[in-house]
Amino acid sequence: MATQCYDPENSASRYTLLPDQPDSGHRKSLKIISGIFLSVFLLLSVAFFPILNNQSPDLQIDSRSPAPPSRGVSQGVSDKTFRDVAGASHVSYAWSNAMLSWQRTAYHFQPQKNWMNDPNGPLYHKGWYHLFYQYNPDSAIWGNITWGHAVSKDLIHWLYLPFAMVPDQWYDINGVWTGSATILPDGQIIMLYTGDTDDYVQVQNLAYPANLSDPLLLDWVKFKANPVLVPPPGIGVKDFRDPITAWTGPQNGQWLLTIGSKIGKTGVALVCETSNFTSFKLLDGVLHAVPGTGMWECVDFYPVSTKKTNGLDTSYNGPGVKHVLKASLDDNKQDHYAIGTYDLGKNKWTPDNPELDCGIGLRLDYGKYYASKTFYDPKRERRVLWGWIGETDSESADLQKGWASVQSIPRTVLYDKKTGTHLLQWPVEEIESLRVGDPTVKQVDLQPGSIELLRVDSAAELDIEASFEVDKVALQGIIEADHVGFSCSTSGGAASRGILGPFGVIVIADQTLSELTPVYFYISKGADGRAETHFCADQTRSSEAPGVGKQVYGSSVPVLDGEKHSMRLLVDHSIVESFAQGGRTVITSRIYPTKAVNGAARLFVFNNATGASVTASVKIWSLESANIQSFPLQDL
Repeated sequence: MATQCYDPENSASRYTLLPDQPDSGHRKSLKIISGIFLSVFLLLSVAFFPILNNQSPDLQIDSRSPAPPSRGVSQGVSDKTFRDVAGASHVSYAWSNAMLSWQRTAYHFQPQKNWMNDPNGPLYHKGWYHLFYQYNPDSAIWGNITWGHAVSKDLIHWLYLPFAMVPDQWYDINGVWTGSATILPDGQIIMLYTGDTDDYVQVQNLAYPANLSDPLLLDWVKFKANPVLVPPPGIGVKDFRDPITAWTGPQNGQWLLTIGSKIGKTGVALVCETSNFTSFKLLDGVLHAVPGTGMWECVDFYPVSTKKTNGLDTSYNGPGVKHVLKASLDDNKQDHYAIGTYDLGKNKWTPDNPELDCGIGLRLDYGKYYASKTFYDPKRERRVLWGWIGETDSESADLQKGWASVQSIPRTVLYDKKTGTHLLQWPVEEIESLRVGDPTVKQVDLQPGSIELLRVDSAAELDIEASFEVDKVALQGIIEADHVGFSCSTSGGAASRGILGPFGVIVIADQTLSELTPVYFYISKGADGRAETHFCADQTRSSEAPGVGKQVYGSSVPVLDGEKHSMRLLVDHSIVESFAQGGRTVITSRIYPTKAVNGAARLFVFNNATGASVTASVKIWSLESANIQSFPLQDL
């Protein structure tokens, strides 16, 4: 079989091994042998991905270290502790300070230290974007949840502000939990949030700015008659949380909002009405319910235009509009969404396709991504999506490095007019301001089983756009079934070879490919000859350390006639956000390498298919760090 492999010692040299073509004789025999050896080594690294040696000298097994306790479950929220799929909670790793320092991101938002989770109440006010977030001021593990607060002019560079709200009242003493902002026509800002009471009951509370003329919204007032909503009959006291942005109802002065809950194993979106945000009435019925999906957290509900390319205010409704219903599923920690039609008069939402209903169909992100929240940006007429990206390492490592979790790069959300079934998520255009100079542009012909190094200044902070053109003769000529029922999560990762895949990009790899994270496409064909494309991110070899997440994430992605297979990757140290086909399918990965750090990270393109060549076209930008710091105290 013809293979091409890249020689990392010589950027201008590739070795082609063709059994039916003798060597030209221009190289010395020693160079031939070394070239063949290196080519075979690199090929085997991708094709076979040997299992890690469990006897690594850095591995530490301590039978006295029990599994970490659940964080939040006893209080009625999802477990905030990462559970290693291998169950190796008693296994720790001797992380060096250099490794842990490298893990901190350069341009994703995260606090200076300690724990963070859900994004809360994002809004735009008097020239500033505001982000509130669940924060523990005392530790790098979940607890004592307070509202952190930061502001930005561009969603990229951020200034930390003093806490917006702390748990200091009986109705939120056990946590100021997730909430949302509603901006009234007169400019008043309403913030509704869930409080965990002194008796561990989930109630909804009202807060508002003390000084609406303050662009920074530094001071917040909790309504003196809180709580404004308590769990209704038939709803568990720990199953009533996360109020969303309100929208105008059919009656004059009426506002509606949704709160997540469950009835038995059925996930539900309850609807309440109000005219003043201090007194509420629970409406009969529910906005929507899906059996078997369990508790719905962090529900989101908003319109998208089927005609235009701009975002819509939450209250917008009418012709040319669909509504998105999203729920964070407590049972599996996944964010699901569906597109459908909202009947304002009946206050009912119906999915376009019941097989793709909320909780059983599409996901916003197929990786480590949860508790997302959108807001309407009136400055740029767009809907912007935030998401919490938690850690997939051990609590002990988080405590050692002193922080846990980041927020995703904000994404714009649009209706995919071409498919009519998907949303399109894309990084906000402001991220491009971090690009340094002109991109590195490469076009590489990748034969089956080949890999090529792409030389960049720093492979740890990149914006990558890549498209792949599969050999049409091979694509159309293959008629036999190949990996029917293929699934990224059960496929074995990029080592599992098929006739038409995998092929893609390898990020955060070391020189020898002992650590690597491939992001790739895989084309499978059924017995009827119809092709289905899958988009996957393989973390199985992302780190030699035990006790970190090493799943293969991904899902199928529609690739329409005339479209190339395309992806965009945002690489930022320990996080990789991957967008396929303009954002139809998105995967977020957390990775914790031990070798591919501190200048040792490398970038490759590869084609591990057995029966098709692929032409890769790649643009690579190095990204500079975002400026994220405390607001100057003298200016507060």
